[in-house]
Amino acid sequence: MSEPRTPAYYNWLFVAALVYLLLVGVGVIGAGFKWVSGGEQGAALIFSFASSPIIGVILGVLATALVQSSSTVTSVIVGLVAGGVPVAIAVPMIMGANMGTTVTNTIVSIGSINDRESFKRSFQAATVHDFFNFYSIVIFLPIEVAFHPLERAAGYLSARLSGGSGAAVDELNFLGALTKPLAKAVLQLCHALPEVAGIPLGGYLAIVAGVGLVIASVLLLGRLLRSVMLGRAKDFVQLAIGRNAFSGVASGMAVTVMVQSSSTTTSLIVPLAGAGVLTLKQVFPFTMGANIGTCITALLAATSVGGIHQDWALQIALVHLLYNLLAVTLFLAIPWLRELPLLSARWLGELTERNRAYAFVYLFAVFFLLPGLVLARQALWPGEETQPLPEAPAAPVDFKVE
Repeated sequence: MSEPRTPAYYNWLFVAALVYLLLVGVGVIGAGFKWVSGGEQGAALIFSFASSPIIGVILGVLATALVQSSSTVTSVIVGLVAGGVPVAIAVPMIMGANMGTTVTNTIVSIGSINDRESFKRSFQAATVHDFFNFYSIVIFLPIEVAFHPLERAAGYLSARLSGGSGAAVDELNFLGALTKPLAKAVLQLCHALPEVAGIPLGGYLAIVAGVGLVIASVLLLGRLLRSVMLGRAKDFVQLAIGRNAFSGVASGMAVTVMVQSSSTTTSLIVPLAGAGVLTLKQVFPFTMGANIGTCITALLAATSVGGIHQDWALQIALVHLLYNLLAVTLFLAIPWLRELPLLSARWLGELTERNRAYAFVYLFAVFFLLPGLVLARQALWPGEETQPLPEAPAAPVDFKVE
């Protein structure tokens, strides 16, 4: 006799449980990085060495990769601008923050590293977001440095929007509310480790524990998705995300507004790509929509900022929104430009398929090593032309899971 088949709803319960663990892992990684880097204070310290637009971009990548939250970095930049940092330097920081926040889904893609073909698809799906943000910087940074269109447009709009009533979307973040209890329990265990010579061992343990959760959940999730994403389930995903570029952008934007984290949104899509449910061409618009969605959340938060920081908060949030709207529009409107991130991600995915060590080299070099070397150079040899930037208003370091 043949063995009885597992009911379909059991498989979907397993999928939900694994997605839950994946999100918990992403949250713990973010909290661990915040803990190690000093959160907002650490980001403000990094930005104090931003002496030029290009350095601002690079340090924006590093600060966001360490803090694991573009929203946190944006709030730091608002404080810096309020303290006297020129908006012309702050705008490139925002562009760098866009790039730095993509490190999370690149980490998630490594979870399927034991399956060569699945890993290639996952890594391509993760890095297409990186390349989109990189090429956006290449296009818009020179224009902004020369003519300041984003700064001027955002300043014009903020002058007319300031003073309005605030809005919030906290009540929509149901995933955050569900994952916080387990994530906090993991962090409490990590807090049992003492600091040694000023090194927060608990923070590093949290990063390792989060990566472990991500890898374990992605390994199991990839196998399970191949069996459940058939028939109506696959059709539904294709209809919501993969039907065309515009539906993909809209879906990515909507999901990101609900979960209030572009890192979470793009991390959720990586296992679907790894399982072959979505193609790279279908994933790309979804990640572009995530860029817009995270800006809308920041903009709503900025409308509730009062006092002397209100205009600065609105202007920086509007810069972020306008930048991503223009970038998405440009890449959707020009076919050869839209192909550029896809070709780059495919090339890198094929390279890592031949030697998976390249994935780790890429991850550490792009997000940590190269920006870290720039930071070290600025700190040790600032140059005569470099003037220390004003410090952001002091803020307590918070290691909560966002």
